[in-house]
Amino acid sequence: MKPESLQIEAVFLEIRQILHSARASVYRAANAAMVSAYWQIGQRIVEHEQQGQQRARYGAELIAGLAARLTEEFGKGFGEDNLLLMRQFFLVFPIPDALRRELTWTHYRLLMRVTNDNARAFYENETVESGWSTRALERQIHTFYYERLLASQNAPELRQEAHNNTESLPASPRDFIKDPYVLEFLDLKPGEKLFEKELEQRLLDNLQMFLLELGRGFALVDRQKHIDAGGEHFYVDLVFYHFLLRCFVLIDLKIGKLQHQDIGQMDMYVRMYDDKFRLPGDQATIGIILCSEKTEAVVKYSVLQDNPQLFASKFLPSEAELKAELERERMLAELDMAKPKKISPNQ
Repeated sequence: MKPESLQIEAVFLEIRQILHSARASVYRAANAAMVSAYWQIGQRIVEHEQQGQQRARYGAELIAGLAARLTEEFGKGFGEDNLLLMRQFFLVFPIPDALRRELTWTHYRLLMRVTNDNARAFYENETVESGWSTRALERQIHTFYYERLLASQNAPELRQEAHNNTESLPASPRDFIKDPYVLEFLDLKPGEKLFEKELEQRLLDNLQMFLLELGRGFALVDRQKHIDAGGEHFYVDLVFYHFLLRCFVLIDLKIGKLQHQDIGQMDMYVRMYDDKFRLPGDQATIGIILCSEKTEAVVKYSVLQDNPQLFASKFLPSEAELKAELERERMLAELDMAKPKKISPNQ
């Protein structure tokens, strides 16, 4: 390419970047303006409802009347259902300065479906921090991302602390490792037999969705990582680095029931990786056994119980199975609470 052509190409790329940035800025500004307008509309509706003598009847008439007039002048988008959403928007997010410019109206519509205040705040922060699209946010809400993170923290006091002080807690592995993981993007058929190598390949073929399911901070480093220890050769299925925890994360895939030897093997992998690959400034390596089945007895009476760097998480093939799993756990918890407590002989 001639020098003048190279110069033109360089200037073109610079101008192209300027235009893309300008368009993105215009879009963000327009989005923020519309979100603010919808919030103000909701505020006006609530304020005028509160002035009505018969609030329920007055509110319904106000919404219907406004919808007819606004639709006539501004077109679709201002029907009764949307005006009710704007009203709800003001009630759920009453502080205008707390609205996030990064979030679209569709993001906020999804967030308003979350009734738990702590969960909603968590999803809002994660969406901004992770740059979730509206489809990603919807998926994480539907697959109970927040609830699974809380459930993966064993001690009830830790769970409650995380529930109340999500922002102030120092980063801990338990804040990022979920149990179970939902791998619905693999489109596994009921009863489908799958080898671990096949599972690994499918996860890598759907890496973007797998990273979304893993959560914020994960980056793929290697697959089938070879470790030579005294002439013996070992291979770790997947290696990630977690930029928020500043540590390597090893994932071993296990089809079938989790065994004690699987846990011992992961414990060994973590120790070897720390010894051979951990860099100055890195935190201790984390090991996750991603398995299709596990029993609480194996978890309880193994090093998983006492080692904060080791985890065993189930993977489920669909949202339906996740809901069934959560329902089973709820029923077991209720049964456990209903059991009569043993009285100590000293009491």
